[in-house]
Amino acid sequence: MATKRLKTSATLLCDVFHRPAPRHSAPMATVAPSTTLAQSQAYLDAHLISTPTARPTSARSIPTSTLFQAQANPFIQTATVTTNAFPSFEPRGFATYPSTHLLLPLRKDILHRAVIYEGDMTRQGTASTKYRSEVHGSNRKIRPQKGTGKARLGNKKSPMLRGGGVAFGPHPRDFSTGLQRKVYDLAWRTALSYRYRQGELILIEGEVELEGVHENSAERYLKDLLKYNRMGHEHGRTLFVTRNIREGLYTALEGEHMGKQARAKDCADVDVKDLLELGRVVMERSALEYILGKHEEDLAPGEKLNAWSAVAKRAAYEERTRAGHNGDALPMAA
Repeated sequence: MATKRLKTSATLLCDVFHRPAPRHSAPMATVAPSTTLAQSQAYLDAHLISTPTARPTSARSIPTSTLFQAQANPFIQTATVTTNAFPSFEPRGFATYPSTHLLLPLRKDILHRAVIYEGDMTRQGTASTKYRSEVHGSNRKIRPQKGTGKARLGNKKSPMLRGGGVAFGPHPRDFSTGLQRKVYDLAWRTALSYRYRQGELILIEGEVELEGVHENSAERYLKDLLKYNRMGHEHGRTLFVTRNIREGLYTALEGEHMGKQARAKDCADVDVKDLLELGRVVMERSALEYILGKHEEDLAPGEKLNAWSAVAKRAAYEERTRAGHNGDALPMAA
């Protein structure tokens, strides 16, 4: 009877503490059959309940060396752009940008969606007509329904009569469509990458401004400048993109027939269609970096222009330091 009670208490304790039930052959040999229930309970408490259990390892105890660390993207390359002076267009230096900004493959579907999105946003949607219920006038029937031999008519606001309402005319509406911000930002960088691959992106170091030119001769000066550099009407026209409005350049392009030679827009007014419409794009370096920094919502934090520029500057500094130790110091950029 004591053995049967011992088995029952051992099984219950194992069920409570979620442990496998012990085999009764080995433990039962150490306990005499005549042992009381209190002694058996004390034996089980000493051998089962006091058994130490392994605690789960917390995340804080894991060394940081075994945690996942984000690695640099090995597929990011460097796009090198020549910077020029204006208006001589003489090379001044080089500017480097990541391939996620200026080496993207051509995606005509994304460019098409961006151009349609911008076109829909520019539609005013103010066309409006009046239906017969909105026209001012009497609702009296013009002539009797029968007996005149003529067609039946209602009131004078009928769409069939002159001065009446319009049956299915337009009304004010919103033509704008939606486009994901990430897709639109990708379209911006794709358009710039296409211009860069085609050799039609001319980067200007400084401001695109007509300095030292009188306002009366600025139009003729700019026209001759475009013709000499093959940027005028005969070669597809040119788009000037500036960071801010340049008074001399914008005033010169407001002259008669100058719209056939070139156009100028600042960063707040340019769009994807403008980048693809004309023959080439002459852009200030500050304007390019502003556009690239503004349209990178689809990129990871480590792939954005600011983060990449910091890494590039650090690498250039280390290279100059290494060259300085070797005795071949590189010239510092102004």
